[in-house]
Amino acid sequence: MNNSRSIEFMRAFWRLASPFWRSEERFAAWALLASVIALNLGSVYMLVQINSWYNAFYNTIQTYDQPGFVALLWYFLFLAAVYILIVVYQSYLNQMLQIRWRRWLTGRYVDRWLSEQIHYRMQFAGEHAQAGTDNPDQRISEDVRLMCDQTLDIGLGLMNAVVTLASFVFVLWNLSGPAEFTLAGVDFTVPGYMVWAAVLYSALGTWIANLIGRPLVRLNFMQQRFEADFRYGLMRLRENSEGVALYRGEGVERARLGERFGQVFSNYWQLMERQKKLTWFLNGYNQLALVFPFMVAAPRFFAKEIQLGGLMQISSAFGQVHSSLSYLINAYTLLATWKATVDRLTGFDATMREAEAYARTGDRFDFEVLEPGRVSQTADARTQMPALEVRNLTVALPDGRKLVDGLDLDVAPGEAVLVSGASGSGKSTMLRALAGIWPFGHGSVRMPERARVLFLPQRPYLPLGTLRAAICYPLATQPEGAQFNLVLARCGLAHLAHRLDDTDQWARVLSGGEQQRVGFARALLVRPALLFLDEATSALDEPSEAALYALLRETLPDTAVVSIGHRSSLRRWHASGVSAQGDAHWTRDLAAPA
Repeated sequence: MNNSRSIEFMRAFWRLASPFWRSEERFAAWALLASVIALNLGSVYMLVQINSWYNAFYNTIQTYDQPGFVALLWYFLFLAAVYILIVVYQSYLNQMLQIRWRRWLTGRYVDRWLSEQIHYRMQFAGEHAQAGTDNPDQRISEDVRLMCDQTLDIGLGLMNAVVTLASFVFVLWNLSGPAEFTLAGVDFTVPGYMVWAAVLYSALGTWIANLIGRPLVRLNFMQQRFEADFRYGLMRLRENSEGVALYRGEGVERARLGERFGQVFSNYWQLMERQKKLTWFLNGYNQLALVFPFMVAAPRFFAKEIQLGGLMQISSAFGQVHSSLSYLINAYTLLATWKATVDRLTGFDATMREAEAYARTGDRFDFEVLEPGRVSQTADARTQMPALEVRNLTVALPDGRKLVDGLDLDVAPGEAVLVSGASGSGKSTMLRALAGIWPFGHGSVRMPERARVLFLPQRPYLPLGTLRAAICYPLATQPEGAQFNLVLARCGLAHLAHRLDDTDQWARVLSGGEQQRVGFARALLVRPALLFLDEATSALDEPSEAALYALLRETLPDTAVVSIGHRSSLRRWHASGVSAQGDAHWTRDLAAPA
């Protein structure tokens, strides 16, 4: 990674990580971080004390000092107990900080993802759409967890390495003494030669490890993506198992899942091969590091310049310095996974920011509330304002092709309008524009202030949870009692009354007709001022359709209704219509189309 890309990466990471440390959680977060750092420093201090213990302990062995040997064993038990206590609470507080950070960041991403229909708009987010919208569930659940955990692990590990290096480099410098040798008849003296040996050894190892392990960043990035794609394929099959079974599509699904897992397998194999090469090097590098300090310090020991304790203390100090200098080598796989995780979250964050910017400034639809006291051109005398006022509405596809061009429409309270036209003429897309989630087009859409608006698609959304919660969606409170049971009975759902508090996958349990009846039950419970029905009775027979529309007009006489449908039987329930004539031209009929 070159310098400019490294700087850009760190800026992107800072945009992801910094908001938490300025949030309402900042006091607790900084207190936990300070505690973890203090314990980290305490653990390094204890390692320095243990390193000094090595000298005294091995010297008692060399001099056969049994009382000193026993006393030093007890002292070691004390040092070890303190060290273990520090390490345990350092890990505990670190995990506490990780889960708090993850909780805050997950909440932030979920809030952003669900606000302003960003979860829907992200598919139109331009250059980042392809890279930033795949598997958002994995980005929020898995990648956020990995970033929080790995960022703290890497950050604290790096700090520990720096503090350990600063502490032990002086110890090793004082212990190693000068190295004197003659080269080409010239005498040389190298002070603190063990420190320079550790630096050269670690620098060479870092350079080689970087050459071997650099491809791991890309391979880890792709592995996370392929794993998520395979998981999503399995989830889709589970959600649509009935359709697959009816089509006898198991062979096709098996082939598709095999193709997706083939990507998992192929990339993982490359990951294995690259990690094998890195593991070969790291194990050889670390094993050689065990004897390297003895090889370098042995001449002074055999020259009787240092005792056995001094030799063991040099070995221990060299190990700490070498471990600190080799931190990046030993953590290379973790660093590669962390960078891949940050790259995925960066792409996700960039896509959301692009969608948020477009939602605020890019849409050319003007959504307003109607001012009290205004009178609609088509509303009758009993009405103060229309339930819906549309002016110069133009709706287009992402490629720019127009579906609706310059439509004007007024819908009065209690009025029912039927939208008709050939398949593909843009009826459902026009409703998305009226709902404010379709970003391509322009025009003004005005509704009364605080008016309840409800959209019933052909297949109503049934959330996870109880049947009662699914029927009442999106109401925050769930009505109970006789009124709720009456709504069920009138919508033809009385046979489900005994299962209202059962939790199940209702989108799979209920038939298409039952799901559409749930949609009408929602309308009766929500009592919207403006109701949009998009092929909301397509799974029902005509008598059931007529009964539900009659119930709707009887129970909600002041609700304005805009329906999309192809059946001629719908015309009797609508006083007027809007029909597509082709080439994005639409006409408004005062009477329902015949």
